[in-house]
Amino acid sequence: MTMIHPISVASDRTMAALVSTLDIEFGRGAGAALAHRYFDAEQSDFHWQARVQERWIGAYESADDDGLELDRVRILGRLNGAWFVAVMIVDGDGNAHDMTGKQAFRRADDARRAFADA
Repeated sequence: MTMIHPISVASDRTMAALVSTLDIEFGRGAGAALAHRYFDAEQSDFHWQARVQERWIGAYESADDDGLELDRVRILGRLNGAWFVAVMIVDGDGNAHDMTGKQAFRRADDARRAFADA
């Protein structure tokens, strides 16, 4: 039986599994440092996947005229045990391109209020 959980539900297990796998591959003790570097490099994707709510804000005007139509989307989510509200730059296929702002919260109620007020 296959069980699928969003990152927001399984973020602690996901990080532990990533650390464990990297420890096996690169040696004991290397996994934690490498996992955090990977997370930092890919944090917009991790946050986008960990969202539990989203709201379209408007079109994103890029300084680069690369032909992509991008949108700004406010998201609410939970990742690594903390709640967050962030503004994401997303394409029409639902792929995150960047995260332009993020606030972290200890309590879900505080994060939900920030999400609603913005």
